[in-house]
Amino acid sequence: MKLIYSGKTKDVYENERGTYTLKLKDDATGKDGVFDPGENAVGLTIDGLGRASLRLTEYFYKMLEAGGVPTHLIGCDIEAATMEVKPAVVFGKGLEFVCRVKAGGSFLRRYGGYAQQGDDLNYLVEVTLKDDERADPPITKDTLLALNVMTGEEFEACKELTGKITRLLAQDLSAKGLDLQDAKFEFGKSGGRVLLIDEISGGCMRVYKDGVLLHPMELTKYILK
Repeated sequence: MKLIYSGKTKDVYENERGTYTLKLKDDATGKDGVFDPGENAVGLTIDGLGRASLRLTEYFYKMLEAGGVPTHLIGCDIEAATMEVKPAVVFGKGLEFVCRVKAGGSFLRRYGGYAQQGDDLNYLVEVTLKDDERADPPITKDTLLALNVMTGEEFEACKELTGKITRLLAQDLSAKGLDLQDAKFEFGKSGGRVLLIDEISGGCMRVYKDGVLLHPMELTKYILK
């Protein structure tokens, strides 16, 4: 395998057979040792997080694929903390589509004068650039089109999938007594089709149990009993 990218929480390798392998790390985003999926820097390392995140990713991907969501997943090796995926071209240098069920995190840091923690946001979709140097700035559809990052049709496809995925996740989590506050997803194109890519784990969402934010490892225990 050839290393082509080393990120905060995973490394990406190119395989000789034309697929890619994602190696999930034990690192999590946050600040001062406190987990926060909205931060754009590694804030803590949690032993076993890579394998736990992959177990959740496999669980969520199977659930989403059953719900009609197209994904890049081929298969997972839990012990190695790796997932084999179809090659997909990202939009620009990478985008994150964030769906907010309720207000919290960076949303409140930006709009705290207009919203309070837990306010209902009715599956609001926001988009941010993956750009650590510029603190992952939010970007509008019009700006994405003006910069030729994606077409209007591609934007609407990603937005629609973001809402659908979040509703499926929220429904599944609610059945387990958990409340989804927000989640972030990445998309790419393969064969002319928009696909869900990357991992979907506790590091990509805020989930609460009885009003308390769950640590990524705690989320794994509640979902994969």
